[in-house]
Amino acid sequence: MNPLTEVVLTRFGDAPLRIGTRTSTMARIQSGHVAELITKLVPGVSIEIVPTQVSADLWPGDLAEIGGKGAFSKEIDRALTSARIDIAVHCMKDVPGDVPLAEGTAFGAYLPRDDVHDVVVTRGDVPFADLPPGSLIGTSSVRRHAQLSIHRPDLRAERIRGNVDTRLNHLDKEDGKYAALILARTSLIRLGLLDRHHEILPLEFHSAEDGIVSMVPPVGAGVIGLQARNSDTPVLRLLDQLNHPLTARHILAERTMLHMLSGHCNSPIAGHASTTPDGQMGLFGMVFTSDGSAFVRSHAWGEHSDPAALGASVAADLLRQGARDLITATRK
Repeated sequence: MNPLTEVVLTRFGDAPLRIGTRTSTMARIQSGHVAELITKLVPGVSIEIVPTQVSADLWPGDLAEIGGKGAFSKEIDRALTSARIDIAVHCMKDVPGDVPLAEGTAFGAYLPRDDVHDVVVTRGDVPFADLPPGSLIGTSSVRRHAQLSIHRPDLRAERIRGNVDTRLNHLDKEDGKYAALILARTSLIRLGLLDRHHEILPLEFHSAEDGIVSMVPPVGAGVIGLQARNSDTPVLRLLDQLNHPLTARHILAERTMLHMLSGHCNSPIAGHASTTPDGQMGLFGMVFTSDGSAFVRSHAWGEHSDPAALGASVAADLLRQGARDLITATRK
């Protein structure tokens, strides 16, 4: 028996290791993946998936009215801090940058990053470029709304909430009002829906004059984070074995930027860290007004050894350009 297996099995004995997750299909798939990874690392450990209905999944309106993105995680945080679960599974794009983590907890692992592209799925597989002016586009993201307004101001955007499969069902209705949806490509991957016709939007920002619809991703796009109690040393040792160091460094750069910007859930903020061919870390950040009529952007490079410094540098540059005024304006 290897040392990690011994530590974990000693910690849990006959009791299961409990993984907390939201109740959506996507969340269950993600937590099932985490369970498989743990089973491979620690053969013989018993695992229980503990689904929790979170208020944000039931709320049809503006997230700001129920506490912002933190509404996605507060019930699961309570389950973790009260020891009803041992690991919490989160999509990092849904973890707010302006709300501290639940006291006594930390992210012990970030799984390797999946695809970060946004995609367009149209009703009847109509090419996105052929959608007539005035067509209604469904998206739950203020970041997407802002960027769509830059590139296709002739289209209308409206908030659509619910799980991805629910949104697709709305799109497919013959009398449906939506001409297209903008979704995360990784959601199609995880739900096994890649055969669904979709157009991938480029990550690199383009000006409106280029005629290219691009979508810079949100901070944390495509990354699953695993959170545990600081006092639970055996679980943290386990999570350390699951952690993907490169993804962790990218996330630190992105979330340092987000934290310094103090953006709220209605702040259209985009940020993406990556490794350049020559081995440096690059971070691109943007802040928009809600309608995309004004924005600031910054791109910087740094060493992998100090991702927080890179995130701070990009945030400081955005703030110098007036990002604070843009963020404040979205609170109104």
